[in-house]
Amino acid sequence: MTGVNRSRIRVLMHLLFWLASISFLLFQMYLVSGKAIGLTADTLLKACIPNIGFALAVYVNLYVLIPRLLKPKNYIFYTFWLVVLMALASALIQLLLMFPFRYLFRAGSEFDRFNTQIFSSYFFTILIYIVVTSLLKFAKDWLELQDLNLKLSQIERQKLEAELNTLKGQINPHFLFNSLNNIYALALSQSEKVPDLILRLSDLMRHVIYESRENFINVKKEVEFAENFIALQRIRVPDKVRIDYLLLGEVPDKKIAPLLFEPLIDNAFKHGLKTFGEDAFVQIWFDFRQPDQLHFHIENSYEDFADWGDRPHGIGLENIRQRLKHLYQPADCRLEIHKKNQVFYVDLKLKLK
Repeated sequence: MTGVNRSRIRVLMHLLFWLASISFLLFQMYLVSGKAIGLTADTLLKACIPNIGFALAVYVNLYVLIPRLLKPKNYIFYTFWLVVLMALASALIQLLLMFPFRYLFRAGSEFDRFNTQIFSSYFFTILIYIVVTSLLKFAKDWLELQDLNLKLSQIERQKLEAELNTLKGQINPHFLFNSLNNIYALALSQSEKVPDLILRLSDLMRHVIYESRENFINVKKEVEFAENFIALQRIRVPDKVRIDYLLLGEVPDKKIAPLLFEPLIDNAFKHGLKTFGEDAFVQIWFDFRQPDQLHFHIENSYEDFADWGDRPHGIGLENIRQRLKHLYQPADCRLEIHKKNQVFYVDLKLKLK
């Protein structure tokens, strides 16, 4: 709907409101008079002139007092000027009615002089109009705010999905590049392990390309992916390197963000086992003993931490930070990365969905 159409509809709704108000006053006078009143000039004036005062009070309240005093929370000033406005509008109605009924119609009418009872009646009637129209305005503003929040939420969700897709796109080539390097190294030595490695790589790529499309997947699939990836890495690691893997507790039927563990495991093997010294090791464990919670821990030896750890931990670890930020509340996840005595530690705790 265009802005012009909205304006026309708004004007039409206002006109209908005041026509309904005039009609209601005419109907009231018809009932009070014992159904003996006709649609005469003085009857129309009695119905139309008060609505001029009502409209003045309503629009000054809606477009001046509420935005300038009530919304900024100047409640005392708003109350004061609202009372002044209602008093002026009530006096204006009486003044507008005095002229025609004193000079054009019959003398002795209740409208040919100022009447405090009629003033009070109009004062409280104006108060009712102001309350009703203010509530309508607040309801309209609330609906518009909800609609705006919905649009902003949709825009934010589309932006988030685009960012997550970009982050996932960074994982796939990074993972494929490292895995193909492993296959290439074994193929050069004509190792019998190559067919098994290719089969495992096929299973892993199936998970990366097809099963991890959603923002959250089954935890069991992600753990199986991590186990296959560890087995893939074991194939190229010498027997003297200690690799420990432990699964504590039963894997629950919950969901988790996909591909969180691959960059961590990849970094542990890539940077922690560069020299393949006698003390080189990698330790990995999943702990599901706490209800609805995962505790993932990985640690590895290293020789030259400055070579990679003092920087922002590479694209893989930064990727994980961004995805956790987008997909989890701060209270639902905790990622800790630190080093001590030539051991690099990563500790991840997640609330499962």
